[in-house]
Amino acid sequence: MKSKLVENRFPDFNCAQTVFSLFANDLGIDEKAALRIASGFGGGMACAETCGAVTGAYMVIGMKHGHDVSDPDKKANTKELIKKFNQKFKEKHETLICEELTGYDISTPEGAEAATNADVFQSKCPEFLKTSCNILEEEF
Repeated sequence: MKSKLVENRFPDFNCAQTVFSLFANDLGIDEKAALRIASGFGGGMACAETCGAVTGAYMVIGMKHGHDVSDPDKKANTKELIKKFNQKFKEKHETLICEELTGYDISTPEGAEAATNADVFQSKCPEFLKTSCNILEEEF
């Protein structure tokens, strides 16, 4: 299970990098490329918005089920899969928003420091990462 590998990557890599890179080999993507692709999505896309564990999962879903041409059925299917993921994640954590999940606006130096001092990155974030990995493995 990928969720057991979370601690091997996080916090060296951000949440999106952790999730996306754990599935890189399954998707036929070089792990280093996956880390670079997902690098801008950590910290709730650097503004404490949608959690990186969620956006990393979106990348996995897109790579596995997405479309590359104008195909309305595939486009609709991808949207439905994203909605399904969102529902499953919210069932467990109530929100997709980094600031709401962590309790801190980690996009600011003060918020990041407060989150670090509160041990959020070790006490909360791994759980969000594991949830994303488990949903992806079970549902997608």
